[in-house]
Amino acid sequence: MKKTETRQQNMPAHLAFIMDGNGRWAQKRLLPRKAGHRAGVIVVKKIIESAYELKLKYITFYAFSTENWKRSPEEINALFDIFREFLKDNKTSYKQRNIRINVLGDIGRFPLDLQKAIQEIVTETKTCDLLTVSIAFNYGARDEILRAVKLIKESGEDITDENFKKYLYTKDIPDPDMIIRTSGELRISNFLLYQAAYSELYFTDLYWPDFDKKELIKAINSYSDRIRRFGSV
Repeated sequence: MKKTETRQQNMPAHLAFIMDGNGRWAQKRLLPRKAGHRAGVIVVKKIIESAYELKLKYITFYAFSTENWKRSPEEINALFDIFREFLKDNKTSYKQRNIRINVLGDIGRFPLDLQKAIQEIVTETKTCDLLTVSIAFNYGARDEILRAVKLIKESGEDITDENFKKYLYTKDIPDPDMIIRTSGELRISNFLLYQAAYSELYFTDLYWPDFDKKELIKAINSYSDRIRRFGSV
């Protein structure tokens, strides 16, 4: 088997990405941090293309966390500009190719025009079902869990795993089979904590802008070699 091919047995349905290392990638090249974020978005688009070609069903990107508000206003505004461009440039293409864009998180703190752009692409692609691309915008797993607790309490439903999942942002997508983190950091940083209970973890030293289809296939083949027991012997 070539290194550019996936093993067709035991393929993951859902891959989630912690896209780390954009800033360090830029600093190594004596570039501003926003240059790293722009390079990172190019990789997001390439990974979506690769997932489409490989017939994956779900992928999720951790794009902006609840902790990212601690960054400088200049960097935050640069990120918002990049988000706007991504949504504007790809809305029609993704709809035509039956790719659904889904958003996880509370976008209420974002500028109104960005909120509108997010809502438009979510609405216009909501019936697409070939590939679901979830983007975590202003997302934090602890906030998500607290939000779900409040909502299920208000509903009066019994607190069961099945009922609780209905109040998570990921209510209509399966838990990630594997979480991939770039840049050599060995943690999941408040990302999908409830959903990741039995997710496989994959870490690479590459910065996110250096991640590509070859590395994606390497991660998928690592998953295919693993045996998932879900707590059984």
